[in-house]
Amino acid sequence: MVQHVRISVILLANLTLLTGVIYPVCITVVAQALYPDEANGSFLWQKGTVVGSALVGQPFSRNEYFWGRLSATSRMPFDAAASSGSNAGPLNPVVVANAEARIAALKSADSTITAVPVDLVTASASGLDPHISPAAAAVQVKRVAAARRMPEDDVRALVDEHTEPRQFGVLGEPRVTVLTLNMALDGRQSDR
Repeated sequence: MVQHVRISVILLANLTLLTGVIYPVCITVVAQALYPDEANGSFLWQKGTVVGSALVGQPFSRNEYFWGRLSATSRMPFDAAASSGSNAGPLNPVVVANAEARIAALKSADSTITAVPVDLVTASASGLDPHISPAAAAVQVKRVAAARRMPEDDVRALVDEHTEPRQFGVLGEPRVTVLTLNMALDGRQSDR
């Protein structure tokens, strides 16, 4: 019996050391060496202040900004501590109501919109997606340009500049990071 307890204690100590100390230290060193920006949160800075992360969506609702995807986080929009999908199906009354409310908001901000891309009316699996599709950005160009009193072509050019291609040319879809696009709009506006 004492032999079994001794082996169990040694095994527990070794596994604790391996999985609780050695493995996390190795992963941290590798992450810091290969992906330092991502490992430290991919923070975006403006005038010496952190304004967000390129990895987490931000809530935008004013007309002079591009709007991102809906957030499925429960406590407050884009609360990273509450990251989770809603697990609600497409026919769930809450999902349908949220989609209809977003469509109504988009159409009241720009009555010329006829088709709304699905990523503007649904939440991502994490509820924190920082990206929208180029089509979702294109639908919003007219509203943003009018609100900022900028030519639509200038706003469209910014969208094109901030459209990221598929990773390695084949993985994922082209995407626009909403926060960096809105920061570029603010920067362009302050240059005028």
